[in-house]
Amino acid sequence: MNYPNGIRKTAAIRHGHSVPTKQSYGNRGMSLEEDINSTNEYYLETNQAIIHKKPTPIQIVKVHYPKRSAAMITEGYFRSKSTSDYNGIYKGKYIDFEAKETKNKTLFPLANIHEHQFEHMKSIIHHGGICFCIIRFAIYNETYLLEASNLIACWENMLNGGKKSIPYETLKQEGYLIPFKYQARVDYLKIIDQLYF
Repeated sequence: MNYPNGIRKTAAIRHGHSVPTKQSYGNRGMSLEEDINSTNEYYLETNQAIIHKKPTPIQIVKVHYPKRSAAMITEGYFRSKSTSDYNGIYKGKYIDFEAKETKNKTLFPLANIHEHQFEHMKSIIHHGGICFCIIRFAIYNETYLLEASNLIACWENMLNGGKKSIPYETLKQEGYLIPFKYQARVDYLKIIDQLYF
């Protein structure tokens, strides 16, 4: 069993004492999306919030039936541009956010988010919703919440000839580190409480 702090007990005994061994966070085997989905299920089960992953609208064109009981989609197209990954309601407020994972060590490329998604974020803010992005630096296994207003400012700066990415150090300063927990793996509502309630 892996524990939230990445340490697990081992039966190995050195000098008569049980010694905890460090477990690599990279070995959890969970992607950011899986961690968020698990967290959202926990929020729903504990009646804290109702937040779901948005399905991507796909138009199915061709289906292959190798067996009567099995169907395989062989051709399909996105019906429309996606807006963001997750939305729902928390304490009477609409929540909308994007989740991104990068293997880059030094920066988060803004190209990971499309122009229509930035426009969507602006619209959510304009209408009084809570909007943000959850970004995981996989190499460090660190997950940050960055408010949409900060992300939009970086994007607008890029459009005016500025940087095409957010440096890791900047994200550490402007974002909020989300600690890994056992039940709510990406417990972003704690940060939302601090920022909005």
